Amino acid sequence: MWTKLVAGLAAPVAEPSEKALRDLRRRIGSAPVRRLFEVLAGPPAQPTTPGVSYRRWRTVAFDGCSSLIVPSHERNWSWLGRPASRLGEAGYPRLMLMTLCETGTRGLIAAAFGPVARGETYYAQQLAPDLTPDMLLLADRAFHTNDLLTQVARQGAQFLVRCTSRRHPPVLTLLPDGSYLTRVAGLVLRVIEAEIRTRAADGSTFGETYRLLTTLTDHRTDPAHQLVRLYHERWEIECAYLALRHTLLKGRVLRSKDPAGLTQELWGLLALYQALRSVTVTAMETRYCTDPDRASFIIALEAARDTVAVITGPIAGHSPGTQADLVGHIGTRRSRATSTRPRLRPA
Repeated sequence: MWTKLVAGLAAPVAEPSEKALRDLRRRIGSAPVRRLFEVLAGPPAQPTTPGVSYRRWRTVAFDGCSSLIVPSHERNWSWLGRPASRLGEAGYPRLMLMTLCETGTRGLIAAAFGPVARGETYYAQQLAPDLTPDMLLLADRAFHTNDLLTQVARQGAQFLVRCTSRRHPPVLTLLPDGSYLTRVAGLVLRVIEAEIRTRAADGSTFGETYRLLTTLTDHRTDPAHQLVRLYHERWEIECAYLALRHTLLKGRVLRSKDPAGLTQELWGLLALYQALRSVTVTAMETRYCTDPDRASFIIALEAARDTVAVITGPIAGHSPGTQADLVGHIGTRRSRATSTRPRLRPA
């Protein structure tokens, strides 16, 4: 790691030991790494980028990832608790990561993490202040509580949130497209009920009824079938967690054995992910009418690794004293693997 960090320096530098690097990491702490993520965080695409917006709102999503595994050490257990499993106590502590994600690019706008026992709603309330009036929030049924919906509405953002089947809002006004108006926590909302069906490879089908709550109450400008199709964008955040959990970490356990180290490590992971997403989106915006989520995160990661490994001359024609065009390098690698055929979305 140290060799890669100093490969681009002209003058020779001392090579520290592993313990010296560890001690330096401890002295730095998590605050600078968190600040680096906050500088990088935010919607990486322009409002006019294809696939980013619905009408005048950017589509964003809340969701939690509770599959981040950390080392089995007493300091981690005391912070994160001992989650139970069907066979008894879990072998490793688990960390809950909650992010606010732009669905069109899978870029991160904000993040929070901590013990799983606090629940997704607790972390979602911490991220709600990052919503802005130009956003449309897509969220699953874990986020339909009155307090959270009110908090989102106070931010001026719109939302399209699934609620549980046990919640039956009162019908105030029936609308021509089959939806109806209701009142929840003092908010006038619209309810859309839809049957979601999925066809498996063997030809069999399965599905269930979704009940969606939204602040978009005009059935003429926002038809029910259009919002049902839009709600599918919520699952783009799962692709973001796939990239974080399996592409960057490759399913490995995090390294740190105490909360301070874990906090620094996770902020660093999020900063790296956001940097790669930002560069990828910038590269894809050079291709006319191309949706940024067509880009392969794996190819962007491998291109960045190759650049770091040979930092003294990563780009053809790059000379000392000039700045390496990393966007162009990663974009070139990405473009070669991008098909012009549009990606099919589930019905």
